[in-house]
Amino acid sequence: MTLLQLPQTFLLEKEAMHTASEIANQPVLWKQTAEKLFLVSAALEDFLQKAYGEINNIVLTGAGTSAFIGLSLQGSFFTATGKLTRAVATTDIVSHPSHYFSEHDIPLMISFARSGNSPESIAAVGLADQFSKKCYHLIVTCSEEGALAKVRSNNPTRVFVLPETANDKSLAMTGSYSSMLLTGLLLAHLPQKDFCRKQLRLVCASAGKILNEEIEKIQQLAETNFERAVFLGSGPLSGTATEAALKLQELTDGRIICKSDSFLGFRHGPKAVIDGTTLVVYFFNSNPYVRKYENDLLHAMKNGQSARYQFGISERETKSKQLDAQVFYNPDTDDIAEDFLPLCSIVPAQLLAFFKSLQLGLMPDAPSASGSISRVVEGVNIYPVTN
Repeated sequence: MTLLQLPQTFLLEKEAMHTASEIANQPVLWKQTAEKLFLVSAALEDFLQKAYGEINNIVLTGAGTSAFIGLSLQGSFFTATGKLTRAVATTDIVSHPSHYFSEHDIPLMISFARSGNSPESIAAVGLADQFSKKCYHLIVTCSEEGALAKVRSNNPTRVFVLPETANDKSLAMTGSYSSMLLTGLLLAHLPQKDFCRKQLRLVCASAGKILNEEIEKIQQLAETNFERAVFLGSGPLSGTATEAALKLQELTDGRIICKSDSFLGFRHGPKAVIDGTTLVVYFFNSNPYVRKYENDLLHAMKNGQSARYQFGISERETKSKQLDAQVFYNPDTDDIAEDFLPLCSIVPAQLLAFFKSLQLGLMPDAPSASGSISRVVEGVNIYPVTN
């Protein structure tokens, strides 16, 4: 048996089996997640419609990787509802709750969490209740046994627990991240069932193409001798770039220093990080208007110090002499909606992080040799605060 074109015996020996299987299983997990959500869609839609009739803003929250989900979703929810939508990490809410909630506002807070046991995730629910006039809570988690799934609030609350296999066993979030992101996308587009099913079909086929046809190319990229990595993405793909940077940094135990930015933002100073040891990964959008800005940045990269390697990830093939290599993933003639591009785009980045971890002699399931990072953050004190 092989996973990601590697023998099971090798993966077990290198303590890489969980991470490999969790990356490879994503298309199956996405289908399972969608079907579970569709079974309770009437109740979720009723909850959301009641919330939309009363709230004046939406807060998308989580800690670490779970916080980055909101970065990819805030445009989807704003477009669908017309309500001010912000992605705010629980780690920011806990330290400065008055910056995000007030006694005059009624928010809908959508909380994302793998285990649901991060102290900040629980505290954020209580702080939203404490500082808001009223707060609707929608909790999306991968563990029904986690503290967040069992949280108590006097405000309207709905919990959606993903399939059991979404609760990754490895340190780094892969399937849990993408399946919670999918859940958020389906929630934003919940009344459009046919649209959602079509997008699900397209993203599963695209992820399958990456996992079946692009492994060797990404392995070769991981073998490249780079010490820094920059990930660029705009709009919904800004969250993808942020998550990709964290994933590579986590799975290489900090040996590869990573940065993320938007295509336009990168011009305003951060481009100085580029040197001969830098890998640049471009998450290209399919929106023709957005691509004009992305192509401008790509052409501008020839000015200044050259990167070691430039790698593109996009729905369709990108014609550019600037790129050293690229992955394009949609095998269908139908296009993937812009909102759903992050689901496919993150898969090559997860594979890059996985193979780079192995190339550096680390154990992808538990790459932190010093124990500086753990599956669930520990030792966080939560202090009382007054309005």
